[in-house]
Amino acid sequence: MSIVISLMGGLGLFLYGMNLMGEGLQKSAGTKLKAIIKLLTSNIFMGVLVGTGVTAVIQSSSATTVMVVGFVNAGIMTLKQAIGVIMGANIGTTVTAQLVSFNLNGMAPVALGIGIILYLFGKNPKVKHIAEILIGFGMLFTGMEFMKDAVEPLRDYKGFTDMLVSFGQYPLLGLLLGFGITAIVQSSSASMGMLVALAAEGLIPLNAALPILYGQNIGTCVTSLLSSIGANKNAKRAAVIHLIFNVLGTILFLIFLNKPVVSVVTGMDPGNVARQIANTHTLFNIISVLILLPFNNIIIKMAMRIIPDKAEDEEDIKTVKYIDDKMLEIPSIALINTIKETSRMGKKAKESLDCSISAILEKSDEYVGKVFVKEETVNELQKIILNYLLKLSKTAALDEDSREAVDNLFNTVNDIERIGDHAKNIAELSQIMIDGDLEFSEQGKNQLEEIYNYVISAYSSALEAFKNDDINLAYKVFRIEEKVDMMEKTCRASHMYRLNNNLCSIDNGVVFLDIITALERVSDHAVNIAKRVIAQKKHVVE
Repeated sequence: MSIVISLMGGLGLFLYGMNLMGEGLQKSAGTKLKAIIKLLTSNIFMGVLVGTGVTAVIQSSSATTVMVVGFVNAGIMTLKQAIGVIMGANIGTTVTAQLVSFNLNGMAPVALGIGIILYLFGKNPKVKHIAEILIGFGMLFTGMEFMKDAVEPLRDYKGFTDMLVSFGQYPLLGLLLGFGITAIVQSSSASMGMLVALAAEGLIPLNAALPILYGQNIGTCVTSLLSSIGANKNAKRAAVIHLIFNVLGTILFLIFLNKPVVSVVTGMDPGNVARQIANTHTLFNIISVLILLPFNNIIIKMAMRIIPDKAEDEEDIKTVKYIDDKMLEIPSIALINTIKETSRMGKKAKESLDCSISAILEKSDEYVGKVFVKEETVNELQKIILNYLLKLSKTAALDEDSREAVDNLFNTVNDIERIGDHAKNIAELSQIMIDGDLEFSEQGKNQLEEIYNYVISAYSSALEAFKNDDINLAYKVFRIEEKVDMMEKTCRASHMYRLNNNLCSIDNGVVFLDIITALERVSDHAVNIAKRVIAQKKHVVE
């Protein structure tokens, strides 16, 4: 029992250290991860490099593949792009195995000591990020040492050692064991750490360890498969591609490449089973990518066969398109997706505005109904995005610039929701006109169209400035706002003239004034959005 407790304690330290080191690396990378994502093109080789790089930073292939599944689900990434990133993720995850296979235990206390001092006394955020990396590094190797000490007494249990040796004779059993452990722990790096710990204590030979290693590679697919539940077909296919790739790689190594690889790794590090296992893990993933990459189209077709299209099926129209709780593991990317979702919400509000003014000018019940439906969607998006931003704001891995962006997003989402409310108000005024059989004069209609064109131009420019972080477009909003203010004064003066000359009724006049007030407030909210774009840009520059 004490062995189990010690092993679990060591595993806990290992996992926490790995996560802490990954968070520290991610914070140090900061907004650079955004630039990495922008590199994602249709070039599959670039996808492999991106997958390798991102996974090396965040120290988790599972997190990378979950991220990929989320991107595919959001329509940001194609399956062609996804397969490259997934292959690269498998290479990137070998970094952790390589680290733990070296005897770096003497460095753990040093890393912990320096890391804690830097964290306690360092005031610069970058220094604290480095401190987290060092603390995570130290805890990872301390956990590794705990696991080694925990399994050491097992040398005296002949039944246990015989069982491990038998995996070399019955590779299928080892395969299932590796799969099972990784599926439970949800981390191939953690299960690899346990395997290296057994090897370091001389409890398992290389030929018995390899089937377990191959099983671990398949077991890591469970996380991405679980993340695809409830996602669209292509997202499910991305998860299946991950599984197909690892299964095919395992088959290749078990049947054809096992002996050549064993010869290579034993020649590189004779007598050091821990290093042999780490090197096999690296070679497994690199060689699998090199062999299977040319057949990426076939793998995609296999995934599409497993998850086929059905003629009668249509993709569900979901309220949310881009944001996903799984993306919170990579805060900088979650932020990008939230900006996309907020921009999408902004377009919904713009559509609602278009329908509301059409309802006024055409006195259309149909357009009124469309506004009410779109307004419900905007309100629902507001709730979902704000809740997501709240979760994102609590993420420790956010850098200072990202936190500023999150704070701005809270206000931008509320501004967009208020614009949706104004569209609804205009639709309600339209309903009053329809029910009361009211009619604006031609001059009144023309003025409404004119001020609306200015308002929608201001709002469209604000949305584009927000989406593309374009400071020039943001300043354009201010210039349009001046025209809106002047136009509002003109409309009010013209209205008073028509009223005094009995060219319109009191009822018409009240509706007219309420509409231009609502439109002017829409313009004000557009200015608010533009102000935050400018403020954010200046903050980043400073």
